[in-house]
Amino acid sequence: MGFNSFISKIFGNKAQRDLNEINPIVNLIKEAYPGIAKLSNDELRAKTKELEKKIEEYIAADNARIMELKAGIEDVELEKRESVWNEIDKIEKEVTSKLGKILLEILPEAFSIVKETAKRFKENPETVVTATDFDRDLAARHDFVRIEGDKAVFLNRWIAGGNEITWDMVHYDVQLFGGVVLHQGKIAEMATGEGKT
Repeated sequence: MGFNSFISKIFGNKAQRDLNEINPIVNLIKEAYPGIAKLSNDELRAKTKELEKKIEEYIAADNARIMELKAGIEDVELEKRESVWNEIDKIEKEVTSKLGKILLEILPEAFSIVKETAKRFKENPETVVTATDFDRDLAARHDFVRIEGDKAVFLNRWIAGGNEITWDMVHYDVQLFGGVVLHQGKIAEMATGEGKT
């Protein structure tokens, strides 16, 4: 038995360790999915807004403090400004850390929303939602969405490179796994050679 084989038996190989680390997260996505799948199209959108609000609220106090410090920096004596900028840097690092935590917390629901949205686009030529200003702006620039009264109708097909493309994919577990890897800032390559960087 070679040294590498011996070490692998004790610690496992890198791929297996990564799999063991990420599988519980993929399982959380799969657990969240049935609840997300029950939502209407508008509720699905509202869930996305709910997650965005959760992120904003989680870091709101820190962001407010940063804005307060930046707004008052001109009133601080020149020799004391460096300490204020250092405090801002410290708070910004805390915000980055908090973002990592909250994004990991909402990841199962967020990935479930993406998977369910993909499923709806695959199964329905048109997906109807209550129109927002964003939808109206999108409809003015693209032909894959149109406004009908107070509704926005999203098509599951569009023109790309002169060819009509129809959405026909729903995320497999291995793609969710790859998405988690990317979320962690790593590089992933699917066994099929489907690289994601």
